[in-house]
Amino acid sequence: MTDALLGAAALGDIGQLFPDDDEANRDRDSAEMLRAACRAVGKAGWRVGNIDCIVFAQRPKLTPHWPAIRRRLAEILDVAPDCVGLKAKTGEDLGPVGREEALSAQCVALIFLKL
Repeated sequence: MTDALLGAAALGDIGQLFPDDDEANRDRDSAEMLRAACRAVGKAGWRVGNIDCIVFAQRPKLTPHWPAIRRRLAEILDVAPDCVGLKAKTGEDLGPVGREEALSAQCVALIFLKL
């Protein structure tokens, strides 16, 4: 989500904002990074419209946790919970996700110029 927001506003990516060779970023809370990206987007004259994320994981089952995750993300992004889309997909026992060797996520952010 952090990369989706930064990319939508043409502000680079998470590695530019939080370089992985900077010790200060080791074990940094991802919510803190998302908040910083949201602030950077706001300073650039944009506001978050909505965000949509797909998590690819065989396990754990995420669907029961979506309401809490949506509320938390909405709070961080300063949007209504219904502006946070979440979906979970399994690998159907195929490929690295299906064999539980990997997790993956895709995210798209819609931003609007502040008026």
